[in-house]
Amino acid sequence: MATAPTIRTAVAGDLPAITALYAREVDEHVATYEYDAPDQAEMTRRWQSIVAQGYPYIVAELDGRFAGYAYASSYRTREGYRWTVEDTVYIVPELQGRGVGRALLQRLIEDCTALGFRQMVAVVGDVSNAASIALHERLGFRTVGVFAGLGRKHGRWLDTVQMQLALGAGRTSPPETDRD
Repeated sequence: MATAPTIRTAVAGDLPAITALYAREVDEHVATYEYDAPDQAEMTRRWQSIVAQGYPYIVAELDGRFAGYAYASSYRTREGYRWTVEDTVYIVPELQGRGVGRALLQRLIEDCTALGFRQMVAVVGDVSNAASIALHERLGFRTVGVFAGLGRKHGRWLDTVQMQLALGAGRTSPPETDRD
């Protein structure tokens, strides 16, 4: 029987593993359109900023070892978007297909719903990232658009997939603290 991933809040001690995983993604893949992998100091700054803004930032462990991480952040900075978050999920390649991504994204959805957010957006780097698209679809996201050639990396143009999931009451009622 497969071991289920353990999901917990990220701590400073996770930053070396998070930095290494993200660097691998930056250098070898197109899930992110960043060209130069940030160092640990920069990744620490980013983590601190996300957490300070009240967004969840979590890690997965599988069989006692780091297996991936996920976080939510602001979809856009304008005040009218304050009820919408963007999700980010990265899994150690050797551990993909073992439920880590699903466990991380499910927990992120739960945490963001509990925080009162109403929409979650996934920005999937390139249509060739079938695993990410399938993961999001399994958890209820629907594709709302594909931007053709929106980014360029590793010598090719990349199509960006936008997916969306309503959280909680979604758009069916105003948030409790709406000031409109």
